[in-house]
Amino acid sequence: MTGFFRELFSNGIIICGLLSWLVAQVLKTIIYAAINGRLDWERLFGDGGMPSGHSATVTAVAISCGMQCGFDSPAFAISGIMAIVVMHDAMGVRLETGKQAKVLNELLAVVQSDKLSNQEKLKEFVGHTPFQVFMGFLLGLAISIIFNLLWR
Repeated sequence: MTGFFRELFSNGIIICGLLSWLVAQVLKTIIYAAINGRLDWERLFGDGGMPSGHSATVTAVAISCGMQCGFDSPAFAISGIMAIVVMHDAMGVRLETGKQAKVLNELLAVVQSDKLSNQEKLKEFVGHTPFQVFMGFLLGLAISIIFNLLWR
């Protein structure tokens, strides 16, 4: 079992993907605090916001696969297609879900006499705008290139 963990934690593709996610989440938290004037720790682990952590992660994984396995490899083909699907989903279904949650929360606030608790509210930060996805893509691209140049 120790061989499994040694291999897992020495896998540059996984490490690069996780690093990209972490950097995106930290940046998202800082940007949110700068814009809203308050620190919200949920932004560190939450969905939605700028930049897209999902986009940064899948881009870093795909580019790392290409750089380590070749851009003509099955690993790059699979990770590249999955990256496109994830980023498209973040801008489509998940963005619309967040818009619908906001409308429903506002409707419930009008209809219900007492204020909704944070546990009762629907999550509004679940998707991304195209700009947020693009910035996540650029972040993942930059981190994967730098990481893979230094990793080897």
